[in-house]
Amino acid sequence: MKFLHTSDWHLGMTFRGGLSYAPDQKYAIGEICRIASEEKIDGILLAGDVFDKRIASAEALHIYDEAMTYICATLKIPMYMIAGNHDGAERISQCNELLKKSGLFIAGVLSDKPRVINAGDVDIYLLPWISTDRVKAVYPHQADEISSMEDAYRVVLDHYRESFVKGHKNILVSHAFIVNAETSVSDRAAEVGRATMVASCVFEGFDYVALGHLHGPQQINEKIRYSGSPMAYSFGKEEDQEKSVTIVDTDTWGQRVIAIPQLHKRTTLTGTFQELMKADFDEETKDGYLRLEVTDSYVGMDSIAAFREQYKNLLEVSGKGFDRDDARITMTIEEFENSDTDPVSVFTQYCKDMLDEAPNEHLIALFQDALHEYEKETVEE
Repeated sequence: MKFLHTSDWHLGMTFRGGLSYAPDQKYAIGEICRIASEEKIDGILLAGDVFDKRIASAEALHIYDEAMTYICATLKIPMYMIAGNHDGAERISQCNELLKKSGLFIAGVLSDKPRVINAGDVDIYLLPWISTDRVKAVYPHQADEISSMEDAYRVVLDHYRESFVKGHKNILVSHAFIVNAETSVSDRAAEVGRATMVASCVFEGFDYVALGHLHGPQQINEKIRYSGSPMAYSFGKEEDQEKSVTIVDTDTWGQRVIAIPQLHKRTTLTGTFQELMKADFDEETKDGYLRLEVTDSYVGMDSIAAFREQYKNLLEVSGKGFDRDDARITMTIEEFENSDTDPVSVFTQYCKDMLDEAPNEHLIALFQDALHEYEKETVEE
């Protein structure tokens, strides 16, 4: 049998509250469906973070509904899906018993019985995002054994391993942060939650572990893999990552990585104001999502307006600071354009760039007082 492994769709995500990624997500899902059809896939493993927020937007739900209907009803490919840390676990698993009849298998919340679906001689175990408290509640007689996330995974997976059927092959779909795995800028939730890291040895015994959580595709060992997100959600490392899905053949346990084309290429361009204004770049780059690093000047609204004429999908600009040649101010286009109506957010970003930390309430209050005094002086003049 052949399975397609994907994860971290993050439906409903926007660029720092502004630009909707819906067109890119629809495009990426369309490519996943195309690959699944061409490869004659027997099932899709979706390893969590289907949505970006626990309470999904109407737009995100619409994309989800269209995707699941097309995959399960039109292509007639079963979908094996778990909730990640971004998903509303209870919401995503609503009507899961009913949906099984349509080929949509969902594990939203951990229970005391393994969520396992049989597909011929292959058993697919669905392990949603867990917490130590949840595992203690599900297995109270082992609560004393659980003092870390790694302990929690070991307790749960020991129970799963006890249910293995002799002669069957075992796939685990999970959402986890493996020790020493590589993160990207858009993996901020994972970076903050380093206490949730677990060693890869907790997954021993499974023939293939389809992981989600980290956005960069990567192989942990021959049996454990992160598929990565189907599109790039940040600048930096993700600019160079080839987004993909993984095809797993259970007859040989061979893996093939198939690239997913991107609707918008993500690129950082660096140069002087004049060099960047020449826009001497290929069309794919110019029409993609861009971050500009201006090396010779402070960036103001006039500069932004000029850049917008050249780059229609400009998302972020970094320019020199006012008083230090080595300091940089980085802001999204939305933050620049809202600077008159939301100066506190501009001040907050300035402090992060210049001081490497967000301002506290006292500093914000001082800034607001100074701003108020400036506005009074301006009116009096």
